[in-house]
Amino acid sequence: MKKFISILASVIILSLASSSLVLADDYIISAGDALVVSVWGSPEFSMQTLVRPDGKITLPAVGDVEASDLTSEQLKERLTEAIGKFVKKPIVTVIITTMTNNKVFISGGGVGTGVVNLSGNMTLFRLLCQVGSLSETDLVSSYLSRDGEKLVENFYPLFMQGDLSQDTELKANDIIHIPSNKLNKIYVVGAVGAPQIIIWRYDLRVLDVILGAGGFNEYAKKSNIVIVRKDGTKHTVDMKKLLSGKDIKQNIPVAPGDYVIVKESIF
Repeated sequence: MKKFISILASVIILSLASSSLVLADDYIISAGDALVVSVWGSPEFSMQTLVRPDGKITLPAVGDVEASDLTSEQLKERLTEAIGKFVKKPIVTVIITTMTNNKVFISGGGVGTGVVNLSGNMTLFRLLCQVGSLSETDLVSSYLSRDGEKLVENFYPLFMQGDLSQDTELKANDIIHIPSNKLNKIYVVGAVGAPQIIIWRYDLRVLDVILGAGGFNEYAKKSNIVIVRKDGTKHTVDMKKLLSGKDIKQNIPVAPGDYVIVKESIF
């Protein structure tokens, strides 16, 4: 009777402890992970153990068992089969108390690069809320890569517009690339109040960058604004039509690397 009470108490304690742990149904066990193996009614097989560098754990009488690259459910099935040679119909529980194979990697230089340990059901949106200010990042060029494929591209709709349909649950070894927007320069020159470099952002248009450079000066030829792209193509904008409300289509989007040239009038 005492033995039964002791075993029951151990199981209750394990159950309570497991409620505070990260859910790990799909988590892949790796070297360095800490496990609790519990066998109902057979305390001699119950133990806390670390997965060795060779990916194995050792149980009394059973010996070495491969644990790496398995989920907790798969390891439970393997241990049930192994312990079943010594115990009739063993009831085995495997709890992962420390996870080491739950890292995602942040690159690009827009935020602090490094390694982040996942906790709970972490999603891309939740991670973006934790990595610090995104004011100097190029969210449009950002992407989430998994197994060599881009799973999510352009974080702007998700983070800035609240489009949670773009949200994705993160998995171990995901790569999150968030570049800086400092390379996305737009050069505003010519007859403006303060010729300067403006950092491109999503949905930026020609009137935005001209106003950001102090607006037109008194010599500006508003009907002849030239935008020179990275590839050498040129676009001419008639801002007089735009400002008079005759043709709002003149307010075209600008792109990273553009030169916006406000020419001077000869009169």
